[in-house]
Amino acid sequence: MLDQEAGSRHPITQVGTIGRSMKNIVLVAALAVLSTTTAQAGPIERACLQSDRGPSRSLCGCIQDVADMTLSGSDQRRAIKFFRDPHQAQVVRQSDRRDDEAFWKRYKRFGQAAASYCG
Repeated sequence: MLDQEAGSRHPITQVGTIGRSMKNIVLVAALAVLSTTTAQAGPIERACLQSDRGPSRSLCGCIQDVADMTLSGSDQRRAIKFFRDPHQAQVVRQSDRRDDEAFWKRYKRFGQAAASYCG
């Protein structure tokens, strides 16, 4: 009779409740980490992850790290267009415009560094 009256205080019931609470806490923490990681990803990393080549998160993160060391923010925003449309890289490479030539040299150095560092 005492067990029925104290049903919610039974040790097994308490363990089940604690287990569900811990699962909820772990789930919320995992979602927070994932959303923070995605939100903190730079433009190159996001473009890399969305590419159709199936890259790993670690490779795309490495490429972003190299981009942060070698390209300005505006260069990175310009470079992400190459992930969506690789032909644009060829257009810039063959351009006669001075700013395209300067960008291409920076982009080429970035690509060489990424290949060496993340290879």
